[in-house]
Amino acid sequence: MESISLTELAAQQLAAAREAHSGRAARTVHGGRDLELRQTVLALVAGQELAEHNSPGEATLHVLHGRARLTTESDAWEGQTGDFVIIPPERHALIAIEDCVVLLTVVARHPR
Repeated sequence: MESISLTELAAQQLAAAREAHSGRAARTVHGGRDLELRQTVLALVAGQELAEHNSPGEATLHVLHGRARLTTESDAWEGQTGDFVIIPPERHALIAIEDCVVLLTVVARHPR
C-alpha cells in the first residue's frame, strides 16, 4: 500500500510555486493517461490563476491550504483550508486569493 503526506506535499509544491516564474506548481499523486481517476496537488501563489477552461469530466476541489476562488460564467465559489466543492461540468477558472494549495480530483472519461 502506497501512502503520501498531503501536508508535506502541499508545502513542497507551494515552495516550488513561489520559485517558479509561472507562480504555480503541480504534482499528480494518482492516475495518469490510462486511468480514469486522477488526483493532482496544485499550488498557486496569490493572484495567479488557471485561466478559464473546459471541464474534463467529473471533478472536485479540496483546499489544502490558503484561499481560492472557482468561477464559472454564472457562479463563483470561494474556499479556504478544509473546504471542498464539486466542480460544475462547465467552463471554469481557478484564482488564488492568497497562496493556496488544492487537491484536484478528476474522473476523465476515456474513449473505449
